[in-house]
Amino acid sequence: MAQYAKLEIVKREQPGSKAAKAMRKEGKIPANFYYAGEDNINFTVDKKVFRKAIQSGQHIFEVDINDSAQYVMIKEVQYHPVTDEIIHIDLMRVRRDEKITIFVPIILEGTAEGVKEGGIMTQNLNTLEISCLPADVPDHIVVDVSDFEMNHVMNVGDLKVDDKIEIITAEDMDVLAVIPPREESLEPEIPTDEELAEAEEAEEGVEEVEGEGLVVADETTEAEVEGKKGTGDK
Repeated sequence: MAQYAKLEIVKREQPGSKAAKAMRKEGKIPANFYYAGEDNINFTVDKKVFRKAIQSGQHIFEVDINDSAQYVMIKEVQYHPVTDEIIHIDLMRVRRDEKITIFVPIILEGTAEGVKEGGIMTQNLNTLEISCLPADVPDHIVVDVSDFEMNHVMNVGDLKVDDKIEIITAEDMDVLAVIPPREESLEPEIPTDEELAEAEEAEEGVEEVEGEGLVVADETTEAEVEGKKGTGDK
């Protein structure tokens, strides 16, 4: 049987924003405990206790509710928009005989052969969505990248997980890639004599065309003026 970290919670008798604000000043975090078909229960969790629980890397916690052991997962954590302090937690009850859907981190281990050759490894996916029983939830998914060579690409379909775990994330999503380093020229490109000559010829051609257009416009104007003078003499 899996061992779960215990999360100490205290029933909250005074709901409301004023009471919640006062609790936060005392180092407590307001929390809701809920389960489908049951009424929500208001609790508080000590801030230091909750941080320690998160740092444990576990996803399922044991709590004591009405002298009965229950198992919960952290469904949502709300943060203050300015201070980033945790201001509210939602805990969802889970049953050990019912599968849950949860995100777990992807951890890379080793140094890829392609990186040793000067390549760059990019990790495009940091978490994986899975479905399994609470007792089978892994702390993380480990990927050994030691044998990955240059231009190697791994997608979700290539991941190896326990048979008890079902991967929900789309199989064609890229997890990581080992790519060659980008080649950058440190010296500016200098045009050749032939390229300079072609550019000069192109500029001269543009000037000639523009000049001809101006002459034609001037001749037309003079002809119109002469025509008007002739009409006036008659």
